[in-house]
Amino acid sequence: MKSILHEILENPQFEEGVAWKQRDFKANEEIVKQGELGETLFVLEEGVLRVTGNVELEDKKNMQTGICDLEKGSIFGETCLYESSPRMATVVAVTGGRVIEVDGFRLSIFLDAHPVLGYLFYKYLFEISVTRLNKANQRVENLMAWGLKVHDIEKYL
Repeated sequence: MKSILHEILENPQFEEGVAWKQRDFKANEEIVKQGELGETLFVLEEGVLRVTGNVELEDKKNMQTGICDLEKGSIFGETCLYESSPRMATVVAVTGGRVIEVDGFRLSIFLDAHPVLGYLFYKYLFEISVTRLNKANQRVENLMAWGLKVHDIEKYL
């Protein structure tokens, strides 16, 4: 099934090279870096990408943690849809592949002019966000349970 984003990309009013472009990447290439300003969102066409975050440990030591892997069809970077904002995570290529990079401002203008597509696109983004939030909540609960067990806090409850 074709995603709503692909339907938008195929629309002649949303011109390749102006509103969006394809970008090839190689294994270990950084696609986006946490903290950098971003104005685009991405859809993964081929390959596998890893989303990582930076965790500061004691003594100001830092560690890159894997959050999740993205596969074909995944959308990321959508927080930059309406305005430049800092990237929330780093995305690095696990394998070679290709992404489509979409100009967030141009997409916003297009969706305002095409409200049905806009509704379907935001519905799709909402579904993605809810799924990610549920997975994140599950990870937090698992980490809390692990931390309670490791620190033997259960005996105090």
